[in-house]
Amino acid sequence: MSNRTFTMIKPDAMADGHAGAILDQIIKAGFKIVAMKQTRLSMEKAGEFYAVHKERPFFGELTEFMSSGPIVAAILEKENAVADFRTLIGATNPANAEEGTIRKRFARSVGENAVHGSDSDENAAIEGNFFFSAFERF
Repeated sequence: MSNRTFTMIKPDAMADGHAGAILDQIIKAGFKIVAMKQTRLSMEKAGEFYAVHKERPFFGELTEFMSSGPIVAAILEKENAVADFRTLIGATNPANAEEGTIRKRFARSVGENAVHGSDSDENAAIEGNFFFSAFERF
């Protein structure tokens, strides 16, 4: 089990001005930010990041949305990071998310759900490596 996970604050939450509040909630939940940057994904880079969903019907809509504005990418550290972060962000569909979770507070819809959170230790490493070199981690 790893003590690191990866997250992105998605374009919807950025456009709505929620990045600061989301980062505050993450820090207050005991996560340490070990790498962070604001960037914007091109359609090509969004397609690379979400390649696992390439055959899914929502792939085009997903990559278009994820390249529609800036994002904040971050690697977070905490004991049991992946599972604890998944609990903190809540269900993909904000209507089904627990009260107080990031998605319940800030997501617009199932498609514009404010944040990404890695679903496994393996994917956390892959996703973190997609955005950050070893030099950029603290």
